[in-house]
Amino acid sequence: MQKTLFKKQLAIGLLIVLVSFLILGITLLFFISRYWEGEKESLLLENANEVSNLCQSSSIQNGVSISPKDPKLFQTVITAMAKSIGADIFLADKDGIVEISSGQNSDVKTGSALPKLILTSALSKANIEDSTLGGFYKSNYYTASVPITITENGQQSVYGIVFVSMAHNDIYNFTTRVMTIFILAAIMTFVIVSGLVWYFSFSLVRPLRQIAKAAKSFGSGDFEVRVPVKSKDEIGQLSEAFNNMADSLTQSESARRSFIANVSHELKTPMTTISGFIDGILDGTIEKDKQSFYLKLVSEEIKRLSRLVTSMLALSRIDNGELRLNKQRFDLTETLINTLITFEQKIEERHLKIFGLDDMESLFVNGDSDLMHQVIYNLVENAVKFTNENGYIKVKAYKTNEAVFVEIQNSGEGILPEELSFIFDKFYKTDKSRSRDKYGMGLGLYIVRTIIRLHGGNIYAESVAGEHCKFTFWIPN
Repeated sequence: MQKTLFKKQLAIGLLIVLVSFLILGITLLFFISRYWEGEKESLLLENANEVSNLCQSSSIQNGVSISPKDPKLFQTVITAMAKSIGADIFLADKDGIVEISSGQNSDVKTGSALPKLILTSALSKANIEDSTLGGFYKSNYYTASVPITITENGQQSVYGIVFVSMAHNDIYNFTTRVMTIFILAAIMTFVIVSGLVWYFSFSLVRPLRQIAKAAKSFGSGDFEVRVPVKSKDEIGQLSEAFNNMADSLTQSESARRSFIANVSHELKTPMTTISGFIDGILDGTIEKDKQSFYLKLVSEEIKRLSRLVTSMLALSRIDNGELRLNKQRFDLTETLINTLITFEQKIEERHLKIFGLDDMESLFVNGDSDLMHQVIYNLVENAVKFTNENGYIKVKAYKTNEAVFVEIQNSGEGILPEELSFIFDKFYKTDKSRSRDKYGMGLGLYIVRTIIRLHGGNIYAESVAGEHCKFTFWIPN
């Protein structure tokens, strides 16, 4: 898959380069050909006009031909001109009979006759065409023709024509040479560009290969692999995001393993205790006067199992998106007070002081009363559990125009600052809580935050290590 992606990128890059060269080559060839043809046409016409002017100043009419005053010198001049421009120059009288030739082309001989069709257009005006001159030449030539005129008694008369011809192959050969040079340069450039495209494509795909390799490692259970971040572009951001995901997966996997281990232990321990006490009562190992005591222990273990199962069911509903609110109007203050009464025995056993109940007023909210009872129960349970002996728990409930607020503060060791941002994460347990909360699963506060956010509110914690800890949550009223 990775090789296929790399090959596709390389093929696309090279195809773009190739198409670019083709477009450039065709465009260049077209413009050079047009330019070169235009230049040659101008050169042919210019030289034809010069020879015509030369004839007009040095020739006299003798009835049927044009004869210069010095034929030898004239022949030398047009031969030199023909060689200098790489063309053939010849003169014909008005009947189309060639009288003088530069001798550059063996097809043009003195006394040869031009076709009538060509003669008619050549006598009328200066002209240039790409043809065989009606079969006069064996192959196509670019030929410029200019009539020779002599003015007598105020009238202009045409007594001949100057032809300047250049083989069509000369221009074609020039274009071919230009194209050959371009092709050689294009091949060299294409090789260099191909190498650069390959390098950059490989550099682009390499981080993706590393990410894919790391993903395979994750699939096999190795969560230690990380992708090196070598840039700040999109690929670098992707690599960084992948590493963050890997860190999250590592934490989740660690929490999952810890959760499974804790759940296994938590299910096994009370069930073993319950089974042992029940068997002891049934087989008479436990005396009748002590059965009531052990039955209370069994009852506590069953309640512990019930809380564990409830938390796990709530977690499952949250993860599956099945947790729904059954909203109704209820008194949140009453829920808080009733929950504190539930913990009355433990509060008295630890000699804890409760502050804030005398100032409480009824606060009615729209929400799920059962779920909000679970929120307050978990927060009060934590407060009772982590408050120091002879410490205090301070509760406060009040409302604003937009929301109802509840604060639960307890004295004690509190939570370290570096742990505050993690206490609402799933399966997270602080180091201090492990000694006092041996049976906790690290799910309580996660469930609390989820329920409150479902109500449209939020919760946050404040703590001063060694002094107190306070949880504050709010929901819309």
